[in-house]
Amino acid sequence: MSFFSRMFGSKKTEPDAGTGSKQARAETVSHLKAFVSERQGCEAFIEPPTRVTQTTMVVVADTGEWTRRRVPDQATAKKLAAQLGIPSFDVNLSGYPSRMREWNQRNRKG
Repeated sequence: MSFFSRMFGSKKTEPDAGTGSKQARAETVSHLKAFVSERQGCEAFIEPPTRVTQTTMVVVADTGEWTRRRVPDQATAKKLAAQLGIPSFDVNLSGYPSRMREWNQRNRKG
C-alpha cells in the first residue's frame, strides 16, 4: 500500500481529477509539512464540508500565520495532523484562534 493510499484512502480517481489526483495530494502534504517544519506552535483546525467547498484543514502557527488546504474528509485531516505531529481541532467546536484574526489584521493589504 502506498503512502498516499494510507493517507487518503484507496479510492480510485481520474489521473488529473483536481484535489483527488495523486499530484494534488502530494502537493498538499508537501506544503503542510513545509509550513509546520518552518514555524513553531502549529495547530490544525478542521473545517467541515459545505455546499460549495469540501473539507479543509487550516494550520495556524503561534504567530497567527496560517494556511488552508482541501482534504478528502475529516478523518484524513485528523490522520494528517497526527502525522505532522500537531494537535487538531474541529473548528465548529473550538472556533479559530484569536492570533489568526490578529495576524490577518496586521497583514491586511490596502
